[in-house]
Amino acid sequence: MGWTYGKAQRKDIDRINALFIEMLQTIYRTNQAEGYPAGALDRFFDGRDEWISIATDGDEIIAFLSIEVHHEDVEYIYLDDLSVTKAYRNKGIGTQLIRKAEAYAHEINIPAICFHVEKSNDAAFRLYTRLGYEIHEDQGHRYFMHKTL
Repeated sequence: MGWTYGKAQRKDIDRINALFIEMLQTIYRTNQAEGYPAGALDRFFDGRDEWISIATDGDEIIAFLSIEVHHEDVEYIYLDDLSVTKAYRNKGIGTQLIRKAEAYAHEINIPAICFHVEKSNDAAFRLYTRLGYEIHEDQGHRYFMHKTL
C-alpha cells in the first residue's frame, strides 16, 4: 500500500503505452491491441493544463489516467484512458486517480468531469457510478458519463 501518485514525465511514455495496451486487451478480451500512434501523448507534456496522472509502486508505474481540460462553451475535464495493471486492480488505485482529477478540477475552477466507458467494461462502470458519475448519453456500445462537481 505504499503507492505514490504524481504527474507523468515524457520518459514514462513507453510504460503508459504498455498499460494502454493492457487496458484494451482487458476491455475487448483479446491479445490483439495496438498502442498509441507516435506523438499522440505529446500534448500531455507541453506544459499546458492537460496531464497524465500516474500511480507508482517504487519505480514502477502501475496505473495512469489522462486528464484533458476543455475550455469551450461549457468548461469540463475529460478523463481518458484509465488503466490499472492487473495485479493492482481492486485496491483503490483507480479511485485515487479519479479523486486527484476531481481535486484538479476544483483547483482550476472546472465545474464538471466527463468520459466514455465501454458497456462491456463492467468493473469500470461500477467504479464510476460508485463515485457519483451518471450516464449522460447512451451511445450504443458505450456510455457518455458525467458528474457536476
